[in-house]
Amino acid sequence: MSARERVVVVGAGVAGLITAVVLAEAGASVHVIAEQVPGVTSLAAGAMWGPYLAEPQDKADQWGQRSLAVFHELAEDPATGVRLTSGIEASRTTEAPPAWATALPGFRPCEPPELPAGFTAGHRFTAPLIDMPSYLGYLLRRFHAAGGTVELRRLASLTGAGLAPVIVNCAGLGAKDLLPDPDLRPIRGQHVVVTNPGLTEFFSEDTGLSPDLLCFYPHGDTVVLGGTAIDGDGGLAPDDKAADDIIARCAEIEPRLAEARVLEHRIGARPTRATVRVETERRKDGTVLLHNYGHGGAGVTLSWGCAEEQRGHGGLMRPELRPGAHSPCWSARSPSVDL
Repeated sequence: MSARERVVVVGAGVAGLITAVVLAEAGASVHVIAEQVPGVTSLAAGAMWGPYLAEPQDKADQWGQRSLAVFHELAEDPATGVRLTSGIEASRTTEAPPAWATALPGFRPCEPPELPAGFTAGHRFTAPLIDMPSYLGYLLRRFHAAGGTVELRRLASLTGAGLAPVIVNCAGLGAKDLLPDPDLRPIRGQHVVVTNPGLTEFFSEDTGLSPDLLCFYPHGDTVVLGGTAIDGDGGLAPDDKAADDIIARCAEIEPRLAEARVLEHRIGARPTRATVRVETERRKDGTVLLHNYGHGGAGVTLSWGCAEEQRGHGGLMRPELRPGAHSPCWSARSPSVDL
């Protein structure tokens, strides 16, 4: 594929937008088609970098580490919505910390007085914390600055994407019907956004495979409280009982959250399959179909690494433009784009 050749990216969640940015900044003429821009599930993310039940593990580790390096670079500019934040991940059972956590800045085991009542182990570290509405807005501005275009449209099949030598499937849960992919399933996630009573650090419990998560992520004037992980449920309507339970779990750890004012509810359906699908398919008509979906709860964490791999699959390799690097015409403070 030559530079400025047309590429269509289907989907405008975090995977789709970052892939579109990477390809556009590498020289392609990129057109995004999506029903919603940005995607609702990505808007609902917490979000903190950290591998979350993603397979294949070796590839997920590579994608995650590449993304981590980019997030460290983006954190230098407040306009990106990315900040390096310290906090604690804790467990009610004695568990060894995950390998990815031990390599993060500031990692150390928690002393017993640092842990909430009922917790037996924990560790402190510094990780990228991403304010998703701000971050997705930044990605859209960066994409438009690289010459990309966006079309709001629901596709019934990938053939509806039009004529293009390369189509990138970042449809998330939509890929279940577009391809189809029967292995893809939703895992419902719900967060509650409240006013910030003064928190500056995150807290996350290692809840394993439980559908009831416990985490809170401060983003300036707001805090995102989590959460749920209900396997097989793709509904996007707010669940008042689940929201009350989320607030109660978080307030047990940080009592100030009990009186915080609720600002909004964010609900998404994580697109989940046994393995993340990042691969190339060449169709009979010569179209190259690049797949980049099925990230489950690790979409943000794996995003830049997966996008860089897609750039290689598409044949666009301008080594001077890494996924995290600004193109010559880009400024993070470019005017926002209303869609």
